[in-house]
Amino acid sequence: MENLNILWLLPEIVLTTMACLILIMDAYLPDNLRHLTYQFTQGTLVGVALLVIATSPETTVLAMNDMFIADPMSGVLKFFIATIVFVVFIYSRQYLQDRNILKGEYFVLGLFATLGMMIMVSGHNMLTIYLGLELLSLSLYAMIAMYRKSKTASESAMKYFVLGAIASGMLLYGMSMLYGVTGTLDLTELSAAIPAATDDSKTILIFGLVFIVVGVGFKLGAVPFHFWIPDVYEGAPTAVTLFIASAPKLAAFAMLMRLLVDGMQNLHTDWQGMLILLSILSMGIGNIVAIAQTNIKRMLAYSTIAHVGYLLLGIIAGTQEGYAASMFYVLVYSLMTLGGFGMIILLSRTGFEADQINDFKGLNERNSWYAAIMLILMLSMAGIPPMLGFWAKWAVLTQLVSAGFIQLAVLAVFFAIIGAFYYLRIIKLMYFDKTEVMIPIEAAPDMRIALSINALIILVIGIMPSSLMDICINAFGLA
Repeated sequence: MENLNILWLLPEIVLTTMACLILIMDAYLPDNLRHLTYQFTQGTLVGVALLVIATSPETTVLAMNDMFIADPMSGVLKFFIATIVFVVFIYSRQYLQDRNILKGEYFVLGLFATLGMMIMVSGHNMLTIYLGLELLSLSLYAMIAMYRKSKTASESAMKYFVLGAIASGMLLYGMSMLYGVTGTLDLTELSAAIPAATDDSKTILIFGLVFIVVGVGFKLGAVPFHFWIPDVYEGAPTAVTLFIASAPKLAAFAMLMRLLVDGMQNLHTDWQGMLILLSILSMGIGNIVAIAQTNIKRMLAYSTIAHVGYLLLGIIAGTQEGYAASMFYVLVYSLMTLGGFGMIILLSRTGFEADQINDFKGLNERNSWYAAIMLILMLSMAGIPPMLGFWAKWAVLTQLVSAGFIQLAVLAVFFAIIGAFYYLRIIKLMYFDKTEVMIPIEAAPDMRIALSINALIILVIGIMPSSLMDICINAFGLA
């Protein structure tokens, strides 16, 4: 055991310890002190984010006998994961309380899911990545099924569980094929062993790669592995949908980078073709089917599928600059979707889910500031300048053109124009239609502040996009 380097695992160790302590503490807390679970959870996430900053290395460092990697990319992604989950819990608290499901289990499961995401981000061995993936997935299955009074939530949990189990099996099968040919689960050794493979072994490697891409495609929600997303997004309590839609996409991006780029860069031309197909299908079906939706959670689900298509464009480019652009895109997407589902929670109240597009009618009459927040979010998702979403699309498209994929870039722009329709429809409803209810919108002060900051960050960084882009460029050593 010569290469433990436990210091680099400090954020994960603290998160694991605190999640276990909060679980035990919550079991014994009297009802009048239940709020302490929430406060300790948020304190843990702040502490983890600070530890990530303190322990993030400037170069690549391996730990736990090369099963764990700490590098600038993992540091950035872990910090954003902890920050996004912190905001998710702020948005979720009042929603869960109104439905009498504000239980410690939600926060504990959220912490274990966060731990799973952080392990996925820093996995340097296929088994480590799989361990993180399963920890995340099992936590999410339980979170979706928490609202036991809701049949749709139980149905969504079952669908996600069954399809997730199939995808995990595919991923494991692919990993077993790679191990059978190369005799290693370590990503660096795997990368070195691939060029030496014989023609027969190369065929098995390609089959293994296909299964890996299927597993990762399911976790990202790329077409044709997207079937779970609309049903789960619609059926799960909105607070849980918010969690699923935001931070786990960062972990799925990291898993894609670790497996395909770190482990199978020598099969680049093979997985590049597969990702091109997934990207075109995701952008096309996501944007076109979203137009027909009347439920805003389903609309945002198909929007997510389309965004995954754009996210893949930078990885298809196959350069360090392209990977940085994809990382920029996934960070921007997480901030936008955080605000989008936050607005749905804001308009919801006891006994009422604001999950229909028509629930946003006349929002400007009811509260002009909340309408302005939603306006910023929708313009950004549509990719209209100078919002942050525009620069995210610009970054991946620029790298795609530089790599010579001009036809794919033109197709991506075409689908983006189609996609702008359903975002602009929300703006039209808010500002030009009459509201059907004039009930005041009530929200806790911390949620109002967080939602306002969320929108303003998208607006301000949209005006100065280089601040976030530089962080992504530095994460890949391109500064």
